[in-house]
Amino acid sequence: MVMSISIVLTDHEKEQAVSITNEERAKVLTEAIPHIQNYYGKIVVIKYGGNAMINEELKQQVMGDIVLLTLIGVQVVLVHGGGTEITDLLAQVGKDTKFVNGLRVTDKETIKYVQMALAGKVNLELVNLLQVRGLNAIGVSGIDSGLIKAKQVDPKLGYVGKITQVDPQVIFNLLDEKYVPIISSLAGDNKGNIYNINADVAASSIAAAIEADNLIFLTDTVGILRDQSDPSSLIQEITAEEAKELFKENIVTDGMIPKLQGALDAIKMGVPQAIMLDGRKPHSLLLELLTDEGSGTMITQ
Repeated sequence: MVMSISIVLTDHEKEQAVSITNEERAKVLTEAIPHIQNYYGKIVVIKYGGNAMINEELKQQVMGDIVLLTLIGVQVVLVHGGGTEITDLLAQVGKDTKFVNGLRVTDKETIKYVQMALAGKVNLELVNLLQVRGLNAIGVSGIDSGLIKAKQVDPKLGYVGKITQVDPQVIFNLLDEKYVPIISSLAGDNKGNIYNINADVAASSIAAAIEADNLIFLTDTVGILRDQSDPSSLIQEITAEEAKELFKENIVTDGMIPKLQGALDAIKMGVPQAIMLDGRKPHSLLLELLTDEGSGTMITQ
């Protein structure tokens, strides 16, 4: 398959590109060879969210990173939520947003707007951003082809689902045809109900089902900190068993809880590693996968 790639650079990136000599470019490429060999043909699931999804410049950089990773043979699967977009859409129609224990109360009317935001606006925008850069991307939701099955978590929460099954065949089919699957975190059941699914949990379940080689969460933090007030307390690498203790010690809080629990679930089901990556850092994906530098917190088996 022949690809026509058009990579959009920010003004800052253009300035950096001008200042780099050909010898420096060659050195960077040479140093990346072992990492390229390591990830060639491997499946990497990326949970996309946070500032990297909202900030336009970061969004363009993430899309550029995915283009490059795909061109060097990495099979990327992108899973996304869209909490901000859902909240904005509900506000536009005059509907209040309510949360219980961090979960959005999703009644029969709200789930319709959730579908519009996730499977509509967000998913289509991400597909388009990759298409204009020359990649063949296809947007699907967890409902398509029965990809994700779920059941209701709690009647008080409405249409908020807990995943019961993932059928990975549609993802394998898309990867075999050289498409980049972009998956919105919705799910269905056998009765025709549609559920809102936590995107971190969806990414973890998908990674396990397709036996991904790496699961990456783009977050709004530098990673897992032992002391939330001290960035230098970053935990760079930790085993799954050690990570479980972080819950007991109340080191992991708020939005990091579903990410770490999802990572542990994926590792338990066979994914070799999961990484909490700072999505606010420019080109954090490339730095993590193609250099020795790395960033964030890596959880291993």
